[in-house]
Amino acid sequence: MLDSADLVAFAPSTDLERSRVFYTDVAGLEFIEQTPFACDFRSGTTMLRVTAVAEFTPQPFTVLGWAVADIRVAVTELRGRGVEFLTFDTLPQDTDKIWTTPSSASIAWFRDPDGNVLSLTEFTGD
Repeated sequence: MLDSADLVAFAPSTDLERSRVFYTDVAGLEFIEQTPFACDFRSGTTMLRVTAVAEFTPQPFTVLGWAVADIRVAVTELRGRGVEFLTFDTLPQDTDKIWTTPSSASIAWFRDPDGNVLSLTEFTGD
C-alpha cells in the first residue's frame, strides 16, 4: 500500500526561522510554507517537514541524506555557503572529509543548525 505513496521526511527544530534560512539559503531546498508548527520544503519529489519542538537532543547518527551526482562539487558548494563537514575518528576520511565505503560509495556528513546529522552520498554505478 505505501510503496506507491510519496514519502515525507521529518526533522526537528527549536527555531523554525533559523531552519528556514538554512534549508533554503544553504541547502538550496524549495521553500513551500511555514506555519507555527513546521516549515515545509521540497527536495526532488520528497517533502521535508521541519517540525517545531520545544527542546531537542540531536542524535549521533544521520537523520537525512541526499544522493548527489558529484560529491566533491556538492561539498565545495556547501562549504562556500558556510557548511562545516564532520570528521569521524572511526572512518578513514580524505582531506575533504569524504569517506569511501567498501562498496565505493562516497559519503560526507554535516549538521543543520539544530545539530541534526545530514549526509551527502555519491553512489557508484555498480
